[in-house]
Amino acid sequence: MTAMEQNPDAPLRVTDVTRIEWDDEADLLVVGFGGAGVCAALEARGQGVSVLALDRFAGGGATARSGGVVYAGGGTPQQAEAGIEDSPEAMFDYLRQEVGDAVSAETLRDFCERSRDNLAWLERQGAGFQGSVPPVKTSYPSDQYFLYYSGNEAVPSFAAHARPAPRGHRALGSGMSGYNLYAPLKASALRQGVRLRSQCEVRRLVVDDEGRVIGVEAWEIPAGSRAARRHARLARWTDAIHPYVPALAERLRRKVRALELAHAERRLIRAGHGVVLSAGGFIFNRAMLTVHAPRYLDGLPLGTSGCNGSGMRLGQAAGGVLERMDKVSAWRFINPPLAWARGVIVNADGQRYCNEEVYGAKLGHAMVEEQGGRAILILNRALLREAFVQIGPGKVWSFQRMPALLNLLFNARRGNSIGQLAERLGLPAKALERTLAEYNAAARGEREDALGKSPGFLASLERGPWYAMDLSFASTLYPCPVITLGGLRVCERSGQVLDPDGRPVPGLFSAGRNAIGVASNFYVSGLSLADCVYSGRRAGAQVAALVRAAKASQGEQQ
Repeated sequence: MTAMEQNPDAPLRVTDVTRIEWDDEADLLVVGFGGAGVCAALEARGQGVSVLALDRFAGGGATARSGGVVYAGGGTPQQAEAGIEDSPEAMFDYLRQEVGDAVSAETLRDFCERSRDNLAWLERQGAGFQGSVPPVKTSYPSDQYFLYYSGNEAVPSFAAHARPAPRGHRALGSGMSGYNLYAPLKASALRQGVRLRSQCEVRRLVVDDEGRVIGVEAWEIPAGSRAARRHARLARWTDAIHPYVPALAERLRRKVRALELAHAERRLIRAGHGVVLSAGGFIFNRAMLTVHAPRYLDGLPLGTSGCNGSGMRLGQAAGGVLERMDKVSAWRFINPPLAWARGVIVNADGQRYCNEEVYGAKLGHAMVEEQGGRAILILNRALLREAFVQIGPGKVWSFQRMPALLNLLFNARRGNSIGQLAERLGLPAKALERTLAEYNAAARGEREDALGKSPGFLASLERGPWYAMDLSFASTLYPCPVITLGGLRVCERSGQVLDPDGRPVPGLFSAGRNAIGVASNFYVSGLSLADCVYSGRRAGAQVAALVRAAKASQGEQQ
């Protein structure tokens, strides 16, 4: 049977395990060697478990291409270095507002209480962090700073319920820090004896006649072959150019798939005690997105080609259940430049609907879920000039500077009066005039801002001329990145995949964005990577406990 004829979803069922000719085996198989996968492997290997990781590409996943921010608090050494006071309780009080009911209060509290230890564990694997805090709020700090307010902690409506503290711990290193976080973890895992089979895609789970997951059916491109070299090169190009030329990246992605179908060879690999599915989200699977979250089809998928829902489908086919699949995070960041966040965002009715200083994912959620994707930014000439200065060369990242500059130059409509601006935008003039009048009164200190904006983020827009930029969800000039947050339902104590009745699927675990976790409600920068560490270590530790129990049982029998 050829690779193309395989069904990637239905498990391979075997009645006699002893008659299977396995190509490889380990106590634990990790499917997807990104942030969650490497943490599961490290934890299990550190407890003496033999671990084999399988990755469709070279490992790293979305983690290696991320900003490398780990959400941690409760009094980390980096917070102490910056003179910041924090506690697990304050961290919990804030995150409860963001996490909602994605996980239980008990699990969230455990996540917060383990936060410092998890960060220290990352440092023991070779990752580095530092306590330098930027002077103003930003969506992602420059290379000078590595600890920042990565969410809504300081926004008044959140700070009223929890003492704010910066908890976004960015991995030390130049450039985007995802690779700086992942590379030492991967190196540590390999050094400790974790084995990795790359360019090895798991297409089916293997289960016995009782439904226990006992291995995987994988398809591997032979190492060192011409096909393997071309596959690696195309995969790198695809993920590198996707944020800039997504259509071309999609064509390359199809070529990558064609290579896999034509050249990969079948491997049956046995899992002695467990399989961890840690293959990321499903943002690159448009069919799944159409079914579960069609509102987000116009967004720019954020992640890597491996974020195609394959791990979720494997788990579901083995008896697991998918939940919160409609939860998708849209990132409408308007800071930097800071001047944008001091303006106002209005909807199609010319009305404000969200505090402009909030974290971009919160603004994006309101834009897509409540306002039909509309977001029009209103500035005046003073703020426009400030914005140009704030995105000057060397002041912000190029990925922050270029979109802002393009929109300031080519997406800013001018009006010499509010009425004229409204007419050019197709907005009701009286509503827009009323919106700006109320905002200006708050900026002058005559009243509280209706949406709770901090005084430092308010700016009077009384003097024109005025400018408007359409930053709506479907904007081609200002694409909106999106990631998925739903996944397999798991036991919050063990990470074991659960069936629709809440019963564990024997031998199957899941972690990271492949599963439901603390980041499965609202997104905050660093929360997903922190959950990869937390849930990955949890699954690895549970498999290690199973291995110890099995050895103890064998000893008693002997």
